Amino acid sequence: MRLTPSYSRILLKLSGESFKGGKSFGIENETVRYIANEIKQVYEVGVGIGVVVGGGNMWRGADYEAQGMDRSSADHAGMLATVMNALVLQDQLQRDGVPVRTMTAIPMPTVAEPYIRSRALHHLEHSRVVIFAAGTGNPFMSTDTAASLRALEINAGVLVMAKNGVDGVYDADPAVNPTAKKFDHITHHKALELGLRALDSTALSLAMDNKLPILVFDVFKPGNLQGIVSGGHVGTRITIDDAGEQLHMPQQMSQVYVRNN
Repeated sequence: MRLTPSYSRILLKLSGESFKGGKSFGIENETVRYIANEIKQVYEVGVGIGVVVGGGNMWRGADYEAQGMDRSSADHAGMLATVMNALVLQDQLQRDGVPVRTMTAIPMPTVAEPYIRSRALHHLEHSRVVIFAAGTGNPFMSTDTAASLRALEINAGVLVMAKNGVDGVYDADPAVNPTAKKFDHITHHKALELGLRALDSTALSLAMDNKLPILVFDVFKPGNLQGIVSGGHVGTRITIDDAGEQLHMPQQMSQVYVRNN
């Protein structure tokens, strides 16, 4: 049975950690092949796909800043790590027969195309997957913020947050509290109020101000990405209002967590 997509275009955010699989550092080839195949299956049903990649599997600017490194320099180094991940994913998609382009917010024309919004839209309109690397090109801005920004710029119907082993947003840390409950749905405003840790507050505020829905899910459960684009209930949905859904709200809550499996 052919999947009937509910979205014509999505923005998929992949954390750097999602590239390392079971390794403690770097890139696991089998994991990249799996991610590329999940993207391919959605691409083949006619969904336009933009992808923003993180670089935390190789570099975390905050860690180096804590050791005394200048924050801007540390962040720029992190942007280069995202380019490495983007090229690896691009290569696997190409080998799988998926037309793809990588665009970077920091110009490096011998490696990839510079990010130009009209050019990115052109690629998407011609049925190419577009990978966005180097974040926004600015220090002090996370790749989560880049994901919200690019989702809006390419007119995506939803921002899909796929972090390493995350299956949704919880009311407590499930690694500490085994009775932690998952939100099926929450509003942007409530997520900001509660200190949601699935994505940073700048990214969340940008999505809220522009009424961009967000889905947090586990990309490593086969078929989850297909379930999202077909309108199925997968992970946690973050929207501008309750949308008629029951919103689980604990009476006392100081912080919201995501489950890392």
